[in-house]
Amino acid sequence: MSGNARILVADDDPHIRKILRFLLEQEGFEVQTAEDGEEAWKSVAGFQPDLVLLDVMMPGMDGFAVLEIIRAGFETARLPVILLTAKGEVQDRVKGLRGGANDYIIKPFQPDELLLRVTNLLETTRREREANPLTGLPGNRAIEREIKRRLDAGVDFGLMYIDIDRFKSFNDFYGYSRGDRAISFLAGVLVGCTQKFGSKQDFVGHVGGDDFVVVTEAASAEDLARRIIEEFDHGVGNLHEPEDRKRGYLTVKGRNGMSMRFPLITLTVALVDHMEGRYTHPAELSDALAELKRYGKSKPFSVVVRERRSADSTAKGELMVAASTQHEDS
Repeated sequence: MSGNARILVADDDPHIRKILRFLLEQEGFEVQTAEDGEEAWKSVAGFQPDLVLLDVMMPGMDGFAVLEIIRAGFETARLPVILLTAKGEVQDRVKGLRGGANDYIIKPFQPDELLLRVTNLLETTRREREANPLTGLPGNRAIEREIKRRLDAGVDFGLMYIDIDRFKSFNDFYGYSRGDRAISFLAGVLVGCTQKFGSKQDFVGHVGGDDFVVVTEAASAEDLARRIIEEFDHGVGNLHEPEDRKRGYLTVKGRNGMSMRFPLITLTVALVDHMEGRYTHPAELSDALAELKRYGKSKPFSVVVRERRSADSTAKGELMVAASTQHEDS
């Protein structure tokens, strides 16, 4: 991560400031410098950096005091900070890490090491900010970026949209805590299956609620989708109470006070597995997956709904149920 990322360099040594500015600007970062602690914490508010390189020993307000102010602020509490410390000052490093510093670099530093620590911390911070708080999986920004990256590269890939059927009735019946368990269970299934049956380049994202995305290789996408269905169906019964599993449905009261029966939760996987240059933007894929998902949700069991297009098909294409736990084709 570089580009327009902003970095504040706070050090009382003008030579160090000059070197750091040169190194960071060469990598495409926007850099602002501060020569003491007071200027540093004021620059945090005005410059709004994405990362701070903070010298420990500065006149007046030292780096520890600046770090304390950063961590105390609501908007800056999670701002990544790397301390610059003198070689051998172990107590300074320990004190800084206890105070909330993310990392430290010993002076004199190696330029390559410094740049690597900066870029790694920026990337880690970006991922944490984009991650879903319940599952820790990448959220919508990361999902769209991953899909767009593959579309722009012109590579063939498989894209799945995964959704729990009748999740609302399940959540209403058992409560939010059990609903979160169901979402976490599905996240575990997706990550586990991609690790066991997918490739190292597979991507699992959490759109929100009970909706997920998996990006995988086109050739193995259908098999991976089947594996996901099998793993989900194998373990989902543990989310229901024994009497509900035996009965096979949940009784949920609607807003009108009338009781309604809902089958136990299942899974719909909408799959587009051969792009063949037909899509140029994530929104186009989203529309195709939404159509597939609507069809899959009409089924009372877990199902993979796959888009197939033959050479002589129309521009709109043909929708087919490629696989399900019931092995239904259409």
